Amino acid sequence: MELLKKAREFHQRSMSNMSTSDRVSASREAKSLVLSINEIYKRSKDPDLMSLMKMITEKKRKIDKRLRGRLVI
Repeated sequence: MELLKKAREFHQRSMSNMSTSDRVSASREAKSLVLSINEIYKRSKDPDLMSLMKMITEKKRKIDKRLRGRLVI
């Protein structure tokens, strides 16, 4: 499946030296990948799909954390 290849490629991609716009687009790509994989997972209940979604979600959280930046008090 093409979707699974895209998801694995996204997971392997290096996230260092990214601009803010690159981070935003990567976050959006991760969201669309997770939602697409979730639609397949709902029908098949394949545990490999769930683990792939978890890996992508973890990477998305790291990207989003970097986008939000530090909290200044």
